[in-house]
Amino acid sequence: MLKTAEDKQSIKDEEKRVVILVLDSVGAGAAPDSAAYGDEGSNTLGHIAEQTDGFALPNLQRLGLGNILPLAGVAPTPRPAAAFGRMQEVSCGKDTTAGHWELAGTPVMAPLPTYPHGFPADVIAAFEQLIGRKTLGNKVASGTVIIDELGEEHIRTGFPIVYTSADSVFQLAAHEEIIALPQLYQMCEQARGLLVGAHGVGRVIARPFVGQPGNFRRTANRRDFSLLPPQGNLWQRLTEAGVPTVAIGKIHDIFADMDMDFSYPTVGNADGMDKLLTALDKHPHGLIWANLVDFDMLYGHRNDVEGYAAALQEFDAWLPQLLAALKPADLLLICADHGNDPTTSSTDHAREYVPLLAVGLAAAGVDLGTRATFADVGATAAEYLGAAQPLTGTSFLAEIGAR
Repeated sequence: MLKTAEDKQSIKDEEKRVVILVLDSVGAGAAPDSAAYGDEGSNTLGHIAEQTDGFALPNLQRLGLGNILPLAGVAPTPRPAAAFGRMQEVSCGKDTTAGHWELAGTPVMAPLPTYPHGFPADVIAAFEQLIGRKTLGNKVASGTVIIDELGEEHIRTGFPIVYTSADSVFQLAAHEEIIALPQLYQMCEQARGLLVGAHGVGRVIARPFVGQPGNFRRTANRRDFSLLPPQGNLWQRLTEAGVPTVAIGKIHDIFADMDMDFSYPTVGNADGMDKLLTALDKHPHGLIWANLVDFDMLYGHRNDVEGYAAALQEFDAWLPQLLAALKPADLLLICADHGNDPTTSSTDHAREYVPLLAVGLAAAGVDLGTRATFADVGATAAEYLGAAQPLTGTSFLAEIGAR
């Protein structure tokens, strides 16, 4: 399936393809600066494995996941099928935007604004004037908790629910039968236009829900409206080099649809895995970058250890289909963007190392150690695909036997 080091010189540029697969929030243990973020002791993978009877990830074990960190039920292997390591974040933050932008070679080096006491009154007043109605909430809250708390009043008044979290986000929740999706998205676009400069949050997020009081549930029609990503990122470098680019899942939103030739939205992990296999069949060259969101959205933020464990095992069971779909010149990079330990009292993201598994070329069995930044992923992808290096990051292409 995959070429050896002896074959690497015969790989043509038009055959080369990089697949970056982000397992959203699948952290690999507290980072050295975790205490500064209130996350000391967090370990998303480790704690889930400890607290789940019969936990096993045999396919990820074969790749070398158990060689990265101690995991109950996932043993180290003497001959991993992938290169393995972990990465430390240098960005100021622990959210999706910071993690993905750093993976693309442009870390967030100045903190994006957060609002632990809600947004200033003048910001809310300006937003309400733009949308022509009042709002509810305006506080830090869990998305599921706040719709239970304010959903009935929202239905009665038609006022959307504004809330935030420990991350740099402005979230707008609305019942799909009260504020239709196009109108909710328009409100988010208006908020995005307002929240710039000093109030330039990383993301404005549409959080639609359905149901009746006592039984509200969020839908898969979420949309993220991101700040424009920094110049010099992987997407821009590939576009400048004429390399085709494909985004799957919320990647499109995180990078504001910049420098993407194709984009395929998804409605969860299963759909994301299906779309990735379809993209591998349809796009034979260039970059395919996918995000599997359910780990974070459905389980990490809800402290659902059992659900998170099941989702990891479902991904592991699907993984052989992905590996079988790879071509000889493919390089698959599996990683994460932050942690979200569901065993802690917090429902927020966690400042953690993230795992790194590289499949393809001569990567098997290579210990990549602890990478100083997530940006090494973008640097490696750019070098392999023949593009200029992103602003930050050190390629590990030489370490996995390919030049």
